[in-house]
Amino acid sequence: MSRPENLSPRQARDRFLDDVSHNRTERTIESYRYRLRQFVLYCEENQIESVREIDGWVLDEYKRTLSDNAPATIKGKMMAVKQLVDYLARIEAVDSELPDKVDIPYPSKDDRVNKQKLDPEEAILLIENYRDDMALYGTVEHALLEILWFTGARMGSVQALDLGDFNAEDGVLWFRHRPDSGTRLKNGSDGERPVGIPDETVSVLQAWIRRDRPDTRDDHGRNPLLACRQGRPSTSTVRNWCYMGTQPCLRKLCPHGQERKACEYTKRNYASQCPSSRSPHQVRTGSVTWQLNRGIDIEDVADRVNATPAVIREHYDVATGVEKLEERREKYQDTLSLEDDK
Repeated sequence: MSRPENLSPRQARDRFLDDVSHNRTERTIESYRYRLRQFVLYCEENQIESVREIDGWVLDEYKRTLSDNAPATIKGKMMAVKQLVDYLARIEAVDSELPDKVDIPYPSKDDRVNKQKLDPEEAILLIENYRDDMALYGTVEHALLEILWFTGARMGSVQALDLGDFNAEDGVLWFRHRPDSGTRLKNGSDGERPVGIPDETVSVLQAWIRRDRPDTRDDHGRNPLLACRQGRPSTSTVRNWCYMGTQPCLRKLCPHGQERKACEYTKRNYASQCPSSRSPHQVRTGSVTWQLNRGIDIEDVADRVNATPAVIREHYDVATGVEKLEERREKYQDTLSLEDDK
């Protein structure tokens, strides 16, 4: 039997991912894999053949290679390295003191928060355009945007929806944790919840199911709500749908001076490169901001999107100063009126 200290960095990464796969979502595992990819490549490019060669110097040199990354990205990648090294120390593949030598930077709040979002005004105009254009109505891009915007759900939660999770009569989508059949929610069973949707969104989903949805099952025999020809869509497929579905040239002239018919960003594999297209996370961020600006209590928004109020305040409520002013003005303008004192 080979000794753990003889593991190559790549073997160690794979063993670590296998270890955490039992209590993490597939999306979280892919996130670990992505964040550790650069570390593994760095080790291989520098002829580090076994994990016993990893020391404080190697860790510091690797961190220096990340200097061109955003502060929050550096933190995420170094946290992943820390978790890997913690695992290696636990199985006695590296020195027990090595985890203490992983330096994790803690960026400021402004550096931590990704403030890019689908602007609420743009979102409403996009949704109205989808609803008014019968060629676009009920397409998968339309259905996805309606769900993301009116629930504020995470991409993985939307990807996990089955046909049976859509209750058209009550206007409800049920988000359920099903680890035994391939779909986990980020917060496990604590993430299970019903979320109400508008009647117009119900009609859109009914049109999608009736007209465009492929009659397919996933590898576990389940019927995905947002299905593709292969069954349940991958995360990259869902992202592409979102990028395609949020391009502003669907409803107006391109703000970047391009002709839609000639623009390569309108092709599925290039849609993410459009400067104005938005990812599912950016739609979620815009949705949370919009829900708060509509006057929905932060506790209720937190329940709908399965996040704590503290997390929403730090990471998702990216309303502009003007938006926050308008929200406060609407809420308190009568209270502050001197007319009430007369």
